[in-house]
Amino acid sequence: QVQLVESGGGLVQAGGSLRLSCAASGSISTLRPMGWYRQAPGKQRDLVATITSGGNTNYADSVKDRFTISRDNTKNAVYLQMNNLKPEDTAVYYCAAGRLLRPIITSDDIAYWGKGTLVTVSS
Repeated sequence: QVQLVESGGGLVQAGGSLRLSCAASGSISTLRPMGWYRQAPGKQRDLVATITSGGNTNYADSVKDRFTISRDNTKNAVYLQMNNLKPEDTAVYYCAAGRLLRPIITSDDIAYWGKGTLVTVSS
């Protein structure tokens, strides 16, 4: 069974930075795209960023130019560098693994979810 474990969340002031990490237990196919979602209290879970096996990235407009997703296939890990954080970035952030040879467009495209890590940005 593939398991994804996030870390790196915490409290930060607006304008600060955090780096989230997602480690996959065992190994996970490099053919899977990886992504980060977030869910704020009382809101739906939204896609934040994706990265393909080839390194192509996509970002939600709300985080573009502030967040950077990356992956290290040798470590079975994916990262989310978050800079210039804003209070509206406050959410539980979830690591997600997509399906083989398929892009991540909606949550239906996710094969495995992490349990989430909380990011709180104070104003």
